[in-house]
Amino acid sequence: MMVKITLPSGDTKEYTNNISVLEAAKEISPSLAKKTVFATVNGIDQPLNFKLENDANLVLHTKEEEASLNSLRATASFFLGHAIKSFNSEAVLGDCGFSDDGFYYDSDIPSGQISADDLPAITEILNKDIKEKSTLTSIHTSIDDAINEFKDNTYKVELLKSLKVKDVYINSWNGFKDFSTVPLYTNYDQIKYFKLLFVAGAYFLGKSSNKMFQRVAGTAFFSQKELDEDEEKREIARSHDHRVLGQQLDLFFVDPKIGAGLPYWLPKGATIRRIVERYIIDKEVAAGYEHVYTPVLANLDLYKTSGHWAHYREDMFPPMDMGDDELLELRPMNCPSHIEVYKHKPRSYRDLPFRIAELGMMHRYEKSGALSGLQRVREMTLNDGHTFVALDQIQDEFKKVLKLMMEVYRDFDIKDYKFRLSYRDKANTEKYFDDDEMWNRSQSMLKGAMDDLGLDYYEAEGEAAFYGPKLDVQTKTAMGNEETMSTIQLDFMQPERFKLTYVGADGEDHRPVMIHRGIVGTMERFVSYLIEIYMGAFPTWLAPIQVDVIPVNNEHHSDYAKKIEDDLKKSGLRVQTDLRNEKMNYKIRESQTQKIPYTLIVGDNEKNAGEVTVRQYGKEEQLTMSEESFIKLISEDVANFSRETK
Repeated sequence: MMVKITLPSGDTKEYTNNISVLEAAKEISPSLAKKTVFATVNGIDQPLNFKLENDANLVLHTKEEEASLNSLRATASFFLGHAIKSFNSEAVLGDCGFSDDGFYYDSDIPSGQISADDLPAITEILNKDIKEKSTLTSIHTSIDDAINEFKDNTYKVELLKSLKVKDVYINSWNGFKDFSTVPLYTNYDQIKYFKLLFVAGAYFLGKSSNKMFQRVAGTAFFSQKELDEDEEKREIARSHDHRVLGQQLDLFFVDPKIGAGLPYWLPKGATIRRIVERYIIDKEVAAGYEHVYTPVLANLDLYKTSGHWAHYREDMFPPMDMGDDELLELRPMNCPSHIEVYKHKPRSYRDLPFRIAELGMMHRYEKSGALSGLQRVREMTLNDGHTFVALDQIQDEFKKVLKLMMEVYRDFDIKDYKFRLSYRDKANTEKYFDDDEMWNRSQSMLKGAMDDLGLDYYEAEGEAAFYGPKLDVQTKTAMGNEETMSTIQLDFMQPERFKLTYVGADGEDHRPVMIHRGIVGTMERFVSYLIEIYMGAFPTWLAPIQVDVIPVNNEHHSDYAKKIEDDLKKSGLRVQTDLRNEKMNYKIRESQTQKIPYTLIVGDNEKNAGEVTVRQYGKEEQLTMSEESFIKLISEDVANFSRETK
């Protein structure tokens, strides 16, 4: 009996019944078969060993595709689970899978956890396994059948129930079984280009109330060249990583024992944050915003009215029952609080635009697995602002917000960014407020404003907030990843839900439009961005310590060093004098390690002449100048936001 296979080109081929996907690929082209990782058969992804029993449409997926890399990494994850079990038979296996970064497997060993020192031994087992010639099967099946298959493993059953898919793959090799969400690469000897990277803690299902497993993470590619290039990128990433630099430079720390996702700002890190906060407040006040303080707690009814409870509940902390039917909620957003400020008294058209801003603290119910240094936290302070305008004021206000953004970007020397217009996904009625007229009107107004300004932008469906479209400013991180730095959002929904009004020139009540905007996002994420972009070598105006004064000899020159420190502090500079009982060259090296912009060395010559010897971070040459000349030099550096002048 023969089966007819239709290829994407429309060509058809006939094969003997029960031929496998891999065998069919070999008959098409041996070179194609070598590159094929899995196939799509009649719309369902299938492994290479899948038998073609009936006529079918066949799509072969090769190594060049992202989905194929996911399959490779899912296969590596499967064998990692087997290796962990071989390493210690007591291991209880939990979650596993692939990510944009690689693959992982979570396990718990009652007699003792896996450490980084165990990775070479696990790697050796992995290498041995992938050299075996046993058969790996990957069978597509329903979630219900998979739950029945793993009914004796509580963790696997819970994981299966948590998936938002209807089907999975049950994989078997040498008596070891597991499931995956993609078909495995049954030519598993191709997993040889891998590396185990680290061991970390990971809560089961990402919930801190659940058991913590040990996560072994690695990465895998189809070639040694790709693996080597990835390692180079990781080395660069480590040199930029704000978590590493934050520890080296004593900026902040996060301790899961105290509270995961809750950073502690140390004096130097707090100084950077304070400079940013003062800067942005001054810019906003100058731009016509009035700053307010509003509580981090509010009655749950406020967030029911705003729609956050209906659309954002999974990211909110559970309400606190205060008794007497009072439920208080940690706010996930500041906008409802600012709406209440607007509502505090009657408003007239003469009050518009009404601009308010706040460095508002918010809380998000982030899963532990998603937390990362300052970039992803559970408590954050947002540089938030809201403007209430009449319809005919939208375009002018939009331009003013953009102008403010551009000024801020210039001062922080942020150049690599682009504009994204973020729209709703019409099909996703659960996420987005259901009002076609509102969406069509607000999206066209936002697009029209960008067109009027003549700015380049691209459009992204499904990236809007639940209550309205937005303009996102997408910046490049130090590692080249794209993330949202700033947003401007038009909102016709919230004023309607809260019944906001203003009295127009005609004496009648009118509904204002609400503009949400954030210039630099949260303090946490923005500071992490700055740490990584500058690699901890902050420009002078932002540096927590701008000047390090080092006496050649403590006994003879400390008085002069302290005088220099006092004079510089009177000029508004952040200065320290290093009076430790260490050699001068050691102190200079330490000053460079801490990436302090200016190091001043003072000895007999400097003391007698009223001068300082200046060494700037990253430069070998030293200059000797008067104290007054140095104060003028560094003051101009700070005033110019440390930009190079021509």
